[in-house]
Amino acid sequence: MSDSTLHPIEKKILLFLASKESKNANIDAVVKGTGLSIDQIRRGIEWMKFKNLVEIVVETVTCFTPSYGKEKSHPILPERVIANYIRDAGKDSIEIVELGKVIQLSRTDYNAGVAKALKNGWISFIEKSITLNKSSDQISIEEKLLERLVIEKKINISSLDRKELEAYQLLKRRPGFIEEKKESSQIIRLTEGGLAIALGADVDHTNEVSKLTSELLGSDRWKQLKFSALDVTAPVRSNDFGRIHPLTDLINEIKEILVSMGFSEIEGSLIQSAFWNFDVLFTPQDHPAREMQDTFYIDSNIETEQFNKKIVGKVSNFHKLGWLYDWKISESAKHVLRTHTTPVTLKYLSDNKPSSARIFSLGRVFRNEKMTYKHLMEFHQVEGVVTGKSLSLRDLMGLQTIFYNRLGIKKVKFWPTFFPYTEPSLQSMVYIESTAKWIELFGMGIFRPEVTKSIGIKGLTLAWGGGLERLAMIRYGLTDVREIYENKLSWLRSVPACL
Repeated sequence: MSDSTLHPIEKKILLFLASKESKNANIDAVVKGTGLSIDQIRRGIEWMKFKNLVEIVVETVTCFTPSYGKEKSHPILPERVIANYIRDAGKDSIEIVELGKVIQLSRTDYNAGVAKALKNGWISFIEKSITLNKSSDQISIEEKLLERLVIEKKINISSLDRKELEAYQLLKRRPGFIEEKKESSQIIRLTEGGLAIALGADVDHTNEVSKLTSELLGSDRWKQLKFSALDVTAPVRSNDFGRIHPLTDLINEIKEILVSMGFSEIEGSLIQSAFWNFDVLFTPQDHPAREMQDTFYIDSNIETEQFNKKIVGKVSNFHKLGWLYDWKISESAKHVLRTHTTPVTLKYLSDNKPSSARIFSLGRVFRNEKMTYKHLMEFHQVEGVVTGKSLSLRDLMGLQTIFYNRLGIKKVKFWPTFFPYTEPSLQSMVYIESTAKWIELFGMGIFRPEVTKSIGIKGLTLAWGGGLERLAMIRYGLTDVREIYENKLSWLRSVPACL
């Protein structure tokens, strides 16, 4: 790399880091040494990291700070308090018991101060009295270190000489004077390539200009000037604009696919009666799916729905004949958060009674389930229905295969299963190339006569449906469905608009 491709900011940083003053330089030191603003330094460092001219090394250092609080501008050791008191009292000696009563020290500090003063040779014991020695005028190594700490506020342990290190170890064992801390700092260093450019290339930037103005063009001065080069390969700051959530992207794509296949979208309420959510679907009133463990019931003053008596009669008869129990309208009147979008479909078919139609509904549904890596209590479901003459299960499998293929899933297979409201019933399986596994997706089948006849539909009705979040996991390579809703900006920004 040539120095001519460097920005003036990079050149200033390069020259400083190559100097002797830059040893163990952090960003603050580079700001002080170059005269650049901190934003310029940060921007320049990022450019140089991209070009492999500098490296950032994280270093952890141990330092200590005062722990004697703001109320004390200068700490005084207990032994110095004792020595000063005896000197100021003007006595040759003082009894140790008397001194303990009058001096402003706690018992612990007093005992420690007497022991330390005796060890320093500042005092002597004569029977039960304390005598002050001339050596008490000498400043101890601990006092010298504390004086330095008062000035510097924070001291790096690596900067201590042998005597200061001894004083540090002594103070460390005495509470209330120093506090040890470990601090991490980012050290900026030149790489071998950066050092080679700094030492062997012309990085003089004093005569460089970065803008070609009309004034320069109107004179001959531009001929004597050196212009800084533009590095078009340097990284630029990315702008993270708002965007559609990846799940919403997938929902819009699915809607577009279904519309292109001749389907029309229908919508309905999130709150449904148990009649449309369960009973019309030929789900018995004692079915486990209707228990509180699986369904969210709404306990509020919602107006009771007025059901069509003709439909109620047919549903009641089908349940009594098919499941051999006494069907109760009171159970049907309960309100639930819909467990699937099928009640929306059934209401549409009941109200419109089309002889042929392709419709789909897509929206949120709710299940009272434990949150796991593959289950949510609230998720999205897509459901499609086809009514008409001369329909067969083969038509349904063909529609599903086309739908999956347009989503980019090429390998699809089906196997028999059971649902209370379809007969025959199938489960679709798709092959995921990235994991080399087959996984379950949508369920499907032909609505039973007990379902279609109760709402006045005469022809065969093909139905299919399933959760969108599982499709999203396949699309975006997720292993935990909860990641879709965690709103991690790193993931949201990494998902490409087109896959």
